Amino acid sequence: MQSAKVLSARFGAIKPDSVEEYVAAGGYEGLKKAVGMQPEDIIEEIKKANLFGRGGAAYPTGIKWEQAYAIKKGPKYMVCNADEGEPGTFKDKHILAEDPLELIEGMTIGAFIMGSNEGYIYIRGEYAAIQRTVKSAIENAKKAGYLGENILGTGLDFDIKVISGAGAYVCGENTALVESIEGKTGRPRQKPPYIKNCGLYMMPTILNNVETYSCIPWIVKEGGDSFSSMGTEFSGGTKLMCLSGNVANRGVYEVPFGTTLRELIYDMGGGIPDGRKLKFVHLGGSSGACFPESLLDTAICYNTLKKSGLSLGSGAVLVVDDSHCAVDYAKIVMEFFEEESCGKCTPCREGNQRLVELLERLTTGKGTLDDIERLKSLSQTMKTTSFCGLGQSAPTAVITLLKYFEEEFKAHAAGQCENGKCNMHGKGAE
Repeated sequence: MQSAKVLSARFGAIKPDSVEEYVAAGGYEGLKKAVGMQPEDIIEEIKKANLFGRGGAAYPTGIKWEQAYAIKKGPKYMVCNADEGEPGTFKDKHILAEDPLELIEGMTIGAFIMGSNEGYIYIRGEYAAIQRTVKSAIENAKKAGYLGENILGTGLDFDIKVISGAGAYVCGENTALVESIEGKTGRPRQKPPYIKNCGLYMMPTILNNVETYSCIPWIVKEGGDSFSSMGTEFSGGTKLMCLSGNVANRGVYEVPFGTTLRELIYDMGGGIPDGRKLKFVHLGGSSGACFPESLLDTAICYNTLKKSGLSLGSGAVLVVDDSHCAVDYAKIVMEFFEEESCGKCTPCREGNQRLVELLERLTTGKGTLDDIERLKSLSQTMKTTSFCGLGQSAPTAVITLLKYFEEEFKAHAAGQCENGKCNMHGKGAE
């Protein structure tokens, strides 16, 4: 398997907030090169790189930046989504904790392109220690002339502020995030207008994920074609994958696109421990799809996964072995969304509660076959009518578990659970 070290090359090798060590390890070469280029040429390299947004939406970064660059009004803001509230996702945490200057450099290159003077990194409140590391890195970058006033003698003034989130999952949605930065309740806005036109303080805003920004310095330094060549025809570069659950070697792995899920779980992750067998994989966090072993040879590639009805999402891979109950797992996932719904729209606010109630009936031996049909109908209603991505994707686990494990749901309707993990057996969910 091809080795890939773009984002994680300096992990553990440098002091995270040390500009001196970062520069000695190849840092800021992308920015130094960028300030000698035309903004249009930098954008062209990003387009060549085939870099898609790494936060979950997978929008082509080069096209997004090209569209934002074409907007003439200002000021323009650079915003980084470091909320990372998706369960099973902890990749951005490693960048922020071990090499935050690559994120800062990527945002600074973006600021040079857009002529932006202000940037914001929105970090989840639970990452308090990491916030201190990032703030220290920002201050050190200012002292070294890579941030602040007249960066590298170019006349560019650009500063970055760290904003602490307050634990709201919905603030991972880009418009809810900018609402939160403005001091308002974190709830999504109506779109359009899109944030590239009318974002933070109703001004043009470039908002990307930590991992996306962190790819930019390498792309500018080495060229878009070099980055693209590490991946597939449809997905350029590498991806940080978060491997957790019933797998021997949990952790974050940087893999080139084209690596299969089987290679990630069994070659890198060491497979399923304790002699158990794989039951299903939950891909992309709680808002992603669940699927059985038959799809494990699918390549990690946005296009290939889409053809299989899957989405890479944030890059979370949660492995579930055969000791677990699919119905109980679905209930636990939906309890998370019931808690995190912002309440703005009826399909999400009420739908999540009703799904939990139906799943509770099934896991306690009180459900019926009609409840299963209600699960299907309500899930599709939420998917098509919810106001934002949270409500639209919340029932994905239920939809896909029903697709692949409907017989297990029917067994619960008949008062049976082979795994013994449900309240049906008087043990409670474990």
